[in-house]
Amino acid sequence: MKNWIKLNLFYVGKSKKHYIFRAKQWDIKFERLFKSMVFDEKYQNIGYIKDIFGPIDSPFVSIKALTKQEFNPNDKLYAKLN
Repeated sequence: MKNWIKLNLFYVGKSKKHYIFRAKQWDIKFERLFKSMVFDEKYQNIGYIKDIFGPIDSPFVSIKALTKQEFNPNDKLYAKLN
């Protein structure tokens, strides 16, 4: 579990191609997660972080799901910090 980060995100909505979340807690080092793969509670790859934008202290995070991959946006999400 070393280097795994639980993404503390609040689901905002879905655009045509992305799921949009708002960070509840954010650390500047999490910016290194840009373009990182995102995993669900079962550690199955569900997509990747497409963009991080907005205020520095609680940015929005855009996640692009894998092709035809559906997931519950209210599940706990994780990323691996390199």
